Amino acid sequence: MQNLKISSKIAPHKTKQGIEPIDGIKNIIAVASGKGGVGKSTVTVMLAKSLQKLGAKVAILDADIYGPSMPRMLGDYGKPGSPDNKSFIPVNANGIRSMSLGYMIDEESPAIWRGSMITRALMQMVEETRWGDIDYLLIDLPPGTGDIQLTMVQKIPVTATVIVTTPQDISLIDAQKAFNMFKKVELPVLGVIENMSLFHCPNCNHEFEIFGKGAGQRMQEKFSTQLLGQLPLNINIREQMDNGKPEKVWGNDTEVSQTGLKIAMKVAQTLASFPVNLNRSAPELKLHSI
Repeated sequence: MQNLKISSKIAPHKTKQGIEPIDGIKNIIAVASGKGGVGKSTVTVMLAKSLQKLGAKVAILDADIYGPSMPRMLGDYGKPGSPDNKSFIPVNANGIRSMSLGYMIDEESPAIWRGSMITRALMQMVEETRWGDIDYLLIDLPPGTGDIQLTMVQKIPVTATVIVTTPQDISLIDAQKAFNMFKKVELPVLGVIENMSLFHCPNCNHEFEIFGKGAGQRMQEKFSTQLLGQLPLNINIREQMDNGKPEKVWGNDTEVSQTGLKIAMKVAQTLASFPVNLNRSAPELKLHSI
C-alpha cells in the first residue's frame, strides 16, 4: 500500500451546550457497546494506537469502573502520580496517556460500589487528571446503558461516540439499544465497528464466520450510519493485548494494523465534518503511512 501524506488540522468540535470543556482536550470520543465481551476495550486501544500513529495526541479514560482493562492492555507503566494530593498525572503508556481505577486498586479486587460512588469516581478521574494537550480523549465505556453512560452524557463534553458490535444477532440487539440511547440524548454516533468478523485459519487458509455475519452492515442500513470497519478474530490480537503489548499489533505494518489505521482515519475524517468550536484553537496534524 502506497504512503499517503496529508496535512490537516485537528479542530476542537462542538459539544452539547451547557457542559464546560476540559482544559487541553479538543475532542472526546466515547467507545460504547450494548453487550460485554465484544472487544470494546481492544477496539479503544486500537483506535488510540492508530490515531497516535497518524500523528495525534491521544489519551484513554477507562470508565469501566467494575472491570477496568486498560492497565493490563496498555502494559505496566506504573501508577498515576499525585504531586499535590489533589490531582492526578496520567500514566504514560508508550505515548498514550491513560487513567483508570485499575491503576489504583489490585487487579483482583472488586469495586463493590453503588451508582453514586461510581459517578463520583468517574468525575474525579475526568476533572482532576492533568491530561495536558490532547487531540482525542477516548472513553472506554462499560457495556450497557446505565449510570456511567448517563453521567457521561450529562456532565462530560463528549463530541461523539463509536459503537462496537460482533457479527452475531445477540450482540446486534444490544448494540441497537446503545445507538437508540445516544440518539435520544442527541449525542452523535460516528459509526459502527464490527469486531471478530472473520477467523482466518493459518493451517487451511479458509475463512470462517464463527460469530455469524452482517451485524455491522445491518446497523448501517437500519440507522443510516456507517460501518467504520471490520476487525478479524485474530490470536495475535488476543495474545498481545493480554500481554500489554498493543504496539506489536497496531504499531507495525501488518494487514491487521493497516485495517486499524483505515478505521482510525475514517473516525477522524467523520469527526472533521462536524461543526467546529471556533472559540478554541486547532493544532496541525500530519497523517501518513496509510
